[in-house]
Amino acid sequence: MNMIALTVNQRAVRALAEPRTHLADFVREKLDLTGTHLGCEHGVCGACTVLLDGVPARSCITYAVACEGAEVTTIEGLDEDEVTAELRAAFTREHALQCGYCTPGMLVSARDLVLRLPQADERLIRVGLSGNLCRCTGYVGIVRAVQSVIEARRARDIAPEPDGGCKILGPVGSSRSVHHGADRAERVWPAASEQASPEAARSVSSISDFVPATVLNQQFSVTHPPEQVFEMFDDIAAVAACLPGASLTTPPKPERVEGAIRVRIGPIAATFLGAARVERNPTDMSGRIVGIGSDRRSRSSTQGEIRYRLVPIKQGTRVDLSIGYTLTGMLAQVGRPGLVRDLAARLIAEFAANLDRRLSGTSPDDATAAELNGMALIFSLLRAQVARWVGRFSSRNDGAT
Repeated sequence: MNMIALTVNQRAVRALAEPRTHLADFVREKLDLTGTHLGCEHGVCGACTVLLDGVPARSCITYAVACEGAEVTTIEGLDEDEVTAELRAAFTREHALQCGYCTPGMLVSARDLVLRLPQADERLIRVGLSGNLCRCTGYVGIVRAVQSVIEARRARDIAPEPDGGCKILGPVGSSRSVHHGADRAERVWPAASEQASPEAARSVSSISDFVPATVLNQQFSVTHPPEQVFEMFDDIAAVAACLPGASLTTPPKPERVEGAIRVRIGPIAATFLGAARVERNPTDMSGRIVGIGSDRRSRSSTQGEIRYRLVPIKQGTRVDLSIGYTLTGMLAQVGRPGLVRDLAARLIAEFAANLDRRLSGTSPDDATAAELNGMALIFSLLRAQVARWVGRFSSRNDGAT
């Protein structure tokens, strides 16, 4: 059991929690704040959404101990909130709820949209609420309710809050908090526009080391000697051309690169804009890339670290990779480690194939320049999983006969 201290609904709280206890269970069972509902318990349905340092987060996949020193606001903490009061009235007026089980999480997410959307754009509202599932209403009344509140507030000359990005503490056990009562550091990430802006990337003042929340170990091989591969890795523009969805926004410098990577998962399209620090060690043919980036539309931020080492093998070179990352914001709610690990394996396979072609003097496929389409990769993963299931089922039937 760990003693954790945090602020819940503007009240200081100290309580014991097991390391495995999720924030949703903590506020429901320890604090009797049962307005936070548990639905899927996989971070998909959004019924458990709370505010974590002012940013909507899935409390069912956020460990309570990871929130040491954080400010948590549940639906009960929004009883006197002006925006939430307007939304409650609008939900009633537009018949935006039936059973009401999804409503607390829906109101928390809707409040975030009201505060930051400049106008009542239906498409943006639907995208913003795509992480909150409702099995009753069909969403029409919900969207109308959110639109009406945004329109009413803008008509009263209440401007949206400026885009400032997320604080460093994030959902899903991001390890961004400093434990045991130490002061928590906070940082405002640079905003990323829909079109990558070099000026925004240059606003990143420093790229510091960090402790990643998730680490993935991967490796691949290419049929070229280590010296040639290591020299290729020094050409940042060429390497970026091999990575699906990646592009440079400024000419690369010896120890720093600025660029963007575009990702699409279903209705969510994100352009992460940022910068990276590049380190190389010719002695053992290893290197390290540490980067940060943010996407303005989803209010998601990321820190990432890639360590690589080239190992000579009989057929060429084996590239050992260690990929660590921390993701905060809306996209963290769908970034479960298992899915990310499978997607990373497919992404690295594409990168390896493109790298091998470029080393052989052939340009990578044009598809790599567009975007990383998460849904296409997910469907390929599902097809492979179905094939494995069918194979196991057939094997059992053959054994039975």
